[in-house]
Amino acid sequence: MRRRQFLTMLGAGMAVRPGGAGAQQAGKLPTIGFLGANTASSPQTDAFVQRLRELGWIDGSTVTIEYRWAEGRFDRAPVLVAELIQLKADVLVTHSSPNVVAAKQATSVIPIVFAAVGDPVGSGLVESLSRPGGNVTGLSIQANDLVGKRIQLMREFIPNVGRVAFLAGSNTNQTAMEVAEFRAAAQTLGLEIIRTDIFRPDDIAPVIESLRGRADAIYVQTHPMMFTNRVRINTLALGARLPTFAGSREFAEASGLMSYGPNFSDLFRRAGELVDKILRGTKPADLAVEQPTKFDLVVNLATAKALGLEVPSKLLFTADEVIE
Repeated sequence: MRRRQFLTMLGAGMAVRPGGAGAQQAGKLPTIGFLGANTASSPQTDAFVQRLRELGWIDGSTVTIEYRWAEGRFDRAPVLVAELIQLKADVLVTHSSPNVVAAKQATSVIPIVFAAVGDPVGSGLVESLSRPGGNVTGLSIQANDLVGKRIQLMREFIPNVGRVAFLAGSNTNQTAMEVAEFRAAAQTLGLEIIRTDIFRPDDIAPVIESLRGRADAIYVQTHPMMFTNRVRINTLALGARLPTFAGSREFAEASGLMSYGPNFSDLFRRAGELVDKILRGTKPADLAVEQPTKFDLVVNLATAKALGLEVPSKLLFTADEVIE
């Protein structure tokens, strides 16, 4: 083994218990409790684990990672968080505001890192981006700030769009804030808004069917349940001749017409870096909430053709990826 690699592994093995509790007990590996808002084996989770490995934290060797999966259901979060705390996690990692709220309500001692949250200040998770305070820090996805940009791209793609349905995933503070931004941006462009709520997967089919002939396009909220059911949403929307616009590239990859938003794999990699700092002794209150630095515009050309839409040359030129 090379000397540098040995020292990296040694440093990881000697990580102090977060919160200033002192050195790890002999023979006990630091434990990361990971609450996934969706389902297992996502590219984002893989990116998180890979970055930890690069920093010397190898599951089963220098750290233990305990996983729980909410499968898009926020009501499961309190129970899953309690299980991770019972396992004596040294740091909790999750994403999406309701899951972070559940973690914060469950503990004020264990550090919490959120990999992706729409508006951490507006949701009351942190005091400010630069000084989060308390035991919570992570990465913001600037959900509200990107709403207007997505609607502008929608108008570029479909110049005659008139009525847009907002597919909301839950009645949370984040949803209310995103809907408000959506209404403001849509009204500026003279668009009519149709809000629809999906509280469980069984709502998806009847809601989308109800939009047939009533809407010109569907704006899908960035939400774990939507992400988990993205193939179903896009398949039903395509059957109803409704183009979908969303905030993560996975929607466009699953036959959505277009997506624009932060690169979530990059956010999860950077969450791994925050976890690394915490496991080595830095307090969450001293780690500023970070912003996205990579954004993806993805256009699904095959879906456009199926809907009889012509992709503007400007979008083809500026897109980070065009799916054919």
